[in-house]
Amino acid sequence: MCQLKVEDIDGSRGVIHIRGGKCAKDRDVPLSPNLLETLRAYYRWMQPETYLFPGTVNGNRADKPITPKVIWEACMEAAKRAGIAKRVNPHLLRHSFATHLMENGADLLTVKTLLGHTNLRHTEIYLHLSERHLKAAGTPLDPIQLAPVSEVKRSRKPFLGEPVKK
Repeated sequence: MCQLKVEDIDGSRGVIHIRGGKCAKDRDVPLSPNLLETLRAYYRWMQPETYLFPGTVNGNRADKPITPKVIWEACMEAAKRAGIAKRVNPHLLRHSFATHLMENGADLLTVKTLLGHTNLRHTEIYLHLSERHLKAAGTPLDPIQLAPVSEVKRSRKPFLGEPVKK
């Protein structure tokens, strides 16, 4: 995000071009129409030249990228304004993005590509988070009313590890 240039926003294709991301690889990530509209308003206001989010030199705006510290401070300030007590940082946003993709049905390879991972194992952590979410959702069988155990006719064979009566 620090190195994001104005030309990296492709509104017609609906993508943001990430240069030299994870493992110094370039990739395109989806650009939501809402974010595009916000970025257009920001562009009209700031009129950045090269870098979408220009940094400063001696307190004055300069045509150079912002520093990672600026991103960290923006995350902490946004969390504070939103009343979030938990520590928020840029990586947490990335992690949340991936988790939400998985929970909304994106496949592992798509998430891997969007995150810029070279190894599928790095993406598998989000699969486990999604499985936990799915388990918490329950199953369609949960609301079924079963007969009380005392009314169930039993066979002479023990049931699922039940001790054998002698």
